[in-house]
Amino acid sequence: MTDTAEDIVRRATASFNAGRRDEAQRLCEQGLAAKPGEPMLSHLLAAVLFATDDFRTARSHIETSLAKRPDNAAARLLAARIARVDRDFETALSHLDAAIAIAPQREAFVEKARTLDQAALRQQAREAWQAILTVIPAHPEAAARLGRMALEDGNAAAAAPLLARATASEAGASVWYDLGVARQDLRDYPAAADAYRKALALKPDYAEAALNLGIVLQEGGDGDAAMGAYRDAYRLRPEMFGRIAMALTSAAHGRLWLDEDALRRSLAS
Repeated sequence: MTDTAEDIVRRATASFNAGRRDEAQRLCEQGLAAKPGEPMLSHLLAAVLFATDDFRTARSHIETSLAKRPDNAAARLLAARIARVDRDFETALSHLDAAIAIAPQREAFVEKARTLDQAALRQQAREAWQAILTVIPAHPEAAARLGRMALEDGNAAAAAPLLARATASEAGASVWYDLGVARQDLRDYPAAADAYRKALALKPDYAEAALNLGIVLQEGGDGDAAMGAYRDAYRLRPEMFGRIAMALTSAAHGRLWLDEDALRRSLAS
């Protein structure tokens, strides 16, 4: 008995979920060879290819699926993600508006906020993230993005609580770094040091976090610990030497280094 499209989709989905992407792709391609343009198989193959970063081919298959099922919200959402990665923001937003009209689900609103953000439509992105945070106060991505925007506006007082909210659940190194910057701007040096340490724990090669950790430790009067952080920053990125030297000599608790070579030797020790 010939497998139906549903049978192939179930088997391919099971393979994909088990980490066997090549097998999932082969099953979809075999199914499409027998049933060209079948929308479910085209949709699933697009998802498999998208997961393997073959964005252009994925886009072709999701468009084939949508030609047969234009009112499928999940396909519209996948098409939007593929278009966003391809930096075709106008098409991505068009798909998202269609998906939201069909089924106004949380995932589509978050994807729209991301797309507006990446398209540099700053005010619209801010409004979209704020709408998400209003409905879901614990949404970490919305809090992180709004916190970052507040930092970019020079408003550390607004950024700090948003970023703290973002780090209340699992957060990436960049979010902890942004929280460190906000706290540093507010002169809360111990809390800033804690945030930079969190960033470094998640991303040990985060040279900017090591440099800023040195600065806040120095501002807090712990010169020895600051030198340790500066050494880490220098080891990670030797071209930061000028910034380290500037920080060492300009901070309230700085040290005067007249001999550049001696400073380099101290940082390399």
